[in-house]
Amino acid sequence: MEYRTLPHGGEKISVIGMGAGSLSGTKEEMIAVLNAAIENGINYFDLAPSVEAPWYAYAEAFAGRRENILTQMHFGAVYKGGTYGWTRDLGEIRQQISWNLNLLKTDYTDMGFIHCVDDEEDLNEVMNGGLWEYMKSLKADGTIRHLGFSSHNPGIARQILDTGLADLFMFSINPAYDYQKGEYAMGEVAERTALYRDCEKMGVGISVMKPFAGGQLLDEKRSLFGRALTHIQCIRYALDRPAVMTVLPGVRNMEDLQEVLKYVNSSPEEKDYSVIGEFTPQDADGICVYCNHCQPCPMGLNVGLINKYYDLALAGDEMAKGHYQKLPVRADACVQCGHCESRCPFHVKQEARMKEIHAWFSAVQ
Repeated sequence: MEYRTLPHGGEKISVIGMGAGSLSGTKEEMIAVLNAAIENGINYFDLAPSVEAPWYAYAEAFAGRRENILTQMHFGAVYKGGTYGWTRDLGEIRQQISWNLNLLKTDYTDMGFIHCVDDEEDLNEVMNGGLWEYMKSLKADGTIRHLGFSSHNPGIARQILDTGLADLFMFSINPAYDYQKGEYAMGEVAERTALYRDCEKMGVGISVMKPFAGGQLLDEKRSLFGRALTHIQCIRYALDRPAVMTVLPGVRNMEDLQEVLKYVNSSPEEKDYSVIGEFTPQDADGICVYCNHCQPCPMGLNVGLINKYYDLALAGDEMAKGHYQKLPVRADACVQCGHCESRCPFHVKQEARMKEIHAWFSAVQ
């Protein structure tokens, strides 16, 4: 296993970490997966599963190893009744964090992250509603070693980074979200690339979520490129972005873990993702790549983020459902004005897609 050093703190972080949003099975099966991950050199764990059950597996797998484990704990992810939820209620967050620490028999988390802040209204609530002050107080007393946050929005990430207090943050990075080809310059690639480079200059690390775009890039039929990439290519792509410390693939079971661990002993040829340079803009025609060139929406919809959460939810990301429901303006607010469709370089039929998205999320509530 390769390790990278966090600029602010000096911790050695395994380049492959473990995202636990999809970890499933019996308690014994989950413990076996976590033990195998640790035995293979993984030391960085994101602690935001889609249900409460994996927490009990963390507790047993981490027992006696706390000094060798780096935890990424989310302030805002809660588990009332055993299922994942998302809140900004400070009382609920305090209660959940206390439960987390007590269960793991520890008095600190290495990384304390604001959980999934993606829009201005939510950011304002975080910064002015007491959560950020609470987290800073925990940093001061050592309960949090490093402050950070998770986000899908480069603009929001910028504003939190401007506080100068974050040492690490979680961001979605993969060839689809960074997509650029020819005249289109899709995926807001200039903004995203500048963000990565500025993080490197500031000494802020990035932990990567969604390295496979929710599994889309691994499936020829669902990939915006019309061709499948491998797990190894996607991991290498993310690790080659400036400031990236670790990639956190979602691991459901031992088979998934073994698949991502193939990266460790892979050849340069297997890591080579230069094939993405062969893709043409036409490969993505009719597919939303979340570029938001359709903005601004007269009704305030974040069309790209709505599409992203929908695609992730279809791919099995349970958290994406909650993230969608927390959006201040959702697909049902679409008035079918055609503004987005007239501006979309990829000719996505967003009017029909908004109806589809609203119907789907309504059905799964």
